[in-house]
Amino acid sequence: MAGAHHGGAEGFYERLSIALHAAGEDVLPVIRRDAERAARLRAGGVDPVELGFGGALDLLTGPRLRRVLGGFAPAVTVAWMNRAARFTPKGPWTLVGRMGGFYDLKYYRRCDHIVGNTRGIVRWLTEQGWPAARAHYLPNFVDDLAGAAPADLPAPPGARRLLAMGRLHRNKGFDIALRALAQLPSAHLSIAGEGPERPALQTLARELGVADRVAFLGWRRDTGALLAAAEVFVCSSRHEPLGNIVLEAWSAGRAVVSVASQGPLELVTDGIDGVMVPPEDPGALAVAVARLLDDPARAAALGAAGRAAWLRGFTQAAVVARWRDFLAAVAPKRQAA
Repeated sequence: MAGAHHGGAEGFYERLSIALHAAGEDVLPVIRRDAERAARLRAGGVDPVELGFGGALDLLTGPRLRRVLGGFAPAVTVAWMNRAARFTPKGPWTLVGRMGGFYDLKYYRRCDHIVGNTRGIVRWLTEQGWPAARAHYLPNFVDDLAGAAPADLPAPPGARRLLAMGRLHRNKGFDIALRALAQLPSAHLSIAGEGPERPALQTLARELGVADRVAFLGWRRDTGALLAAAEVFVCSSRHEPLGNIVLEAWSAGRAVVSVASQGPLELVTDGIDGVMVPPEDPGALAVAVARLLDDPARAAALGAAGRAAWLRGFTQAAVVARWRDFLAAVAPKRQAA
């Protein structure tokens, strides 16, 4: 896996590697050099190999990766997203590409199978001509976040507490959340995440007159505590192939209001375990949030239904079992002696 220092896909790679190891699989993570990620993996019981995974001029990672894989002799090698798929060689192992979005398939030409973490991605793969028998849906899991002690959010006394999380990128639509906040005078919004859009978002908050009602928390790992402290979770993403953040809010039993982007549309049943609003509509987002703030019983019911949805399909036990069955099914068959 050669992803970014932070991110939902990268975090799930860590969790899945550790969980598969704990379930009895022999796992060797190979990652782009990242001391913090390597330390977290080691703390979970797996010892990663760190390689460069650079750009077009990186002539060392490919041969080194081949030697690492040759020495480990895996039955299945999983290439986690584009850069890893570009570097990972064919071999005696089954090569699986794992996609968390609608990526360019040129990186996955060598793969025997592709895993998508939403049904929408798998459907899109087949529409691009990828054989349906080699396209597989395996969802993400998130940890059980219920029962955490609430974090001390920087909201003033009496303010209604909203939470959003994710990389500060235009795809995540935090500008939409800020414009909705401008229509919610009693609310304070905490945004947990970091990214290139921070300066633009801070400028927009000042222009909208909400700078004193929004807090940029940076990257946080106390997700359960943040959710426990919030009244409503807001997912404003323009583009969200899955929505780990929705799963995390569900796990914590927190009511979700989401823009109708791809992943949340697949996950959420509107009015049952969350509220969906049209894209690019801060007014609709503000109205939906206000209604939940005014009706705590409905917010609690939505949170409970989301928690039930998480228990049905997105727990570690359920997803790891599905991954283990998949890995066993695609592994090369041993010849009888």
